[in-house]
Amino acid sequence: MSDKTAICTAAGTIGGVIASLLGGWDAAIVTLVICMAVDYISGLVVAGVFHASPKSEGGALESRAGFKGLCRKGMTLLIVLIACRLDLLLGINYIRDAVIIGFVANELISIVENAGLMGLPLPAAITKAIDALTARANDHGDNGADAP
Repeated sequence: MSDKTAICTAAGTIGGVIASLLGGWDAAIVTLVICMAVDYISGLVVAGVFHASPKSEGGALESRAGFKGLCRKGMTLLIVLIACRLDLLLGINYIRDAVIIGFVANELISIVENAGLMGLPLPAAITKAIDALTARANDHGDNGADAP
């Protein structure tokens, strides 16, 4: 087996295990990961290009603030893992989805804040979608309604 094949096999195996622990690689987790990446990158742009980050003194890029952001993203995924395990333990299938919806709404709010710090106006459709996601996440948390 070549080195390239071994690396690809290892990466695929690790990725498969992680996806399985997170409840599968479905639209919900893909959306969360995309939102997390966009939020992180837009935060880097706000700090590195616009020097307007509220997370560092002077608004510039700071490695400590970036590392904290990555730690938060990692913890988000760990909470999704726990929610997935709770679903399995309780024999239900909505805790993971509700947690992901809540985190997606939070990421979208952060992306909107970053866009505002860049001076970019956002269409009303985006803010309405965030409001709908937030309401849906709150509904799941309050009454345990099953996701459609």
